[in-house]
Amino acid sequence: MTPSPTPLDALLRSGRPFALLARGGATVDVLTGDVVDVPLLADIPLIAEDGTPHEVLALVPYRQVVERGFVCHDDKAPLRCLVVDDHTEIDIADLLPALPVEPVDLREAGFDLSDEAYADIVRTVIADEIGRGEGANFVIRRDFTASVDTDPLTAGLTWFRALLEHERGAYWTFLVSTPGHLAVGASPEAHVSAQAGVVTMNPISGTFRHPAGGATAETLTEFLSSTKETEELFMVVDEELKMMSAVCSDGGRITGPHLKEMSRLTHTEYMLRGHSAMDPRDILRETMFAPTVTGSPMQNACTVIERHERAPRGYYSGVAALFTPAAGGGHDLDAPILIRTAYLVDGRLRVPVGATLVRHSDPDGEVGETHGKAAGVLGAIGAIPRDDAARQAALDEDAPVGPDARIALAEDPAIAELLAARNERLAPFWLNPQDGAADAADGPGAGLSALVVDAEDRFTTMLAHQLRHLGFAVTIAPWAEVTDAEVEAADLVVSGPGPGDPRDGESPRIARMREVVAARVAARTPLLAVCLSHQILADTLGIDLAPLASPHQGLQKRVDVFGTPASIGFYNTFTARVAPGTARLGATEISADADSGDVYAMRGPGYASVQGHLESILSRDGLETLDALVRHALTTAPRHED
Repeated sequence: MTPSPTPLDALLRSGRPFALLARGGATVDVLTGDVVDVPLLADIPLIAEDGTPHEVLALVPYRQVVERGFVCHDDKAPLRCLVVDDHTEIDIADLLPALPVEPVDLREAGFDLSDEAYADIVRTVIADEIGRGEGANFVIRRDFTASVDTDPLTAGLTWFRALLEHERGAYWTFLVSTPGHLAVGASPEAHVSAQAGVVTMNPISGTFRHPAGGATAETLTEFLSSTKETEELFMVVDEELKMMSAVCSDGGRITGPHLKEMSRLTHTEYMLRGHSAMDPRDILRETMFAPTVTGSPMQNACTVIERHERAPRGYYSGVAALFTPAAGGGHDLDAPILIRTAYLVDGRLRVPVGATLVRHSDPDGEVGETHGKAAGVLGAIGAIPRDDAARQAALDEDAPVGPDARIALAEDPAIAELLAARNERLAPFWLNPQDGAADAADGPGAGLSALVVDAEDRFTTMLAHQLRHLGFAVTIAPWAEVTDAEVEAADLVVSGPGPGDPRDGESPRIARMREVVAARVAARTPLLAVCLSHQILADTLGIDLAPLASPHQGLQKRVDVFGTPASIGFYNTFTARVAPGTARLGATEISADADSGDVYAMRGPGYASVQGHLESILSRDGLETLDALVRHALTTAPRHED
């Protein structure tokens, strides 16, 4: 008797490139088409020669960061576009029986870096990068690799079935088959989407590895109480708000936190939403790539990754970007991060995973995190034993199989209370709807211009957004491009934050920021200096600079700012320091820690500065403090004499 044809038979017989996408429902999207490799995001072929809009699935490799001027180990991985000419749907229930089920044997399986070697890298990054002011957090990866003799498409379809059946909580479960390359995965994280002008980002961070038998409210409570895990999430939210502020007119509002519950791991997450009229390809370029898989600040994170990773990333930490023609014209965008993904090329399996390294990181703990993340994929596809006890504990017998299956720990009242309590620490400015026009009308910058000089930390986009709420017409200029004429002409110059040692006499970036600060002080025209530039201003005024005993990366402190207590977020490794009790040096007033003398803020004729990041979500009193410092700089600048 001839077997009945399966839903995949015709597709497989055609030999054409295709993709299978399970995006949270009961069906799988089946996309087929032709493959086009293009050099730049702007070249993604969304429109045919006759003007007809294309649907396109683009695999965007990590190397595309070169479009933003960032560095990488450049493997020339192609920006691969599947230009869709047929899009159908198959019920998961109908598809599963058509997929192969026999286990795929792996040979020579293991991590490319030993646990000891990876732990050594963690120690080096904490000491030499975070400890020297190069950034707040960095993601360094290692790869699980193995040889596979099974036909690549058979292996991929087997793994796709396994992920549908055994992984939970994925944003996309997918298989993409193109000439010479196969990717199959279950990504938990939507990097960016744009639908009908609404941009959404979904920062996920903090990783709870389920104990044997599955997660419980008690074990999850310990995770949610961890300072390290909480601050790790706040830092990536800050980093993605920088991106949102660059692409959205309203900067982006955060909601959450929520739990992202998967088979072996639980993460914490926020949702960020704003409005944008940008081309979705431009949105994607401005948001390359998620800090959860790179670090912050983004540009320097790429430099640190190149220093400490030994091989190119390929597609790891890039995105799978689906551009769909929208009813009103243009295209919608849906782009998950390419993590928890297995790649099969020339008989070699590669599953890249990384851990987020912060000042609190324990090297052995970060090693364990990479094992846990790899296990989420490897356990699902049967490469390592599955935790069937956890599955039974987590799911009722009638619970759905597939990406929509989930655990309900977030519904536990104690867990929900712990999650909600996190927002008590955060800035209302980013949590609440924003009425920018109403704020601007009464702000100190109404009718004035502000120039924000970017020292390679896109916190400047968030600063610019807040300054617009204070009424300013704002321009952001990179340190290497800003002209002396621009510095001279602005009503207010905001000299921004950035990575590195403010004492570094060899850095062209530090030197240029010194010139900007010195020019405004010498001209006695309004200046606000933030973080790195605050330290540079302090040095200009003769105040000593010193490294902190422990970096303040992502640290929230309640400090006195000229008699007003303020909850402020700090991201600094160096500090300006005076003798304890010093309140004034010449014309400069100083707010400093009573015990250490660490300088939190300064103000003088026409200038003000702050060590913390008033734009950060960690700065509950950030906007009010920014308003006060800006008003001081504007109202105390001496008038030029004729």
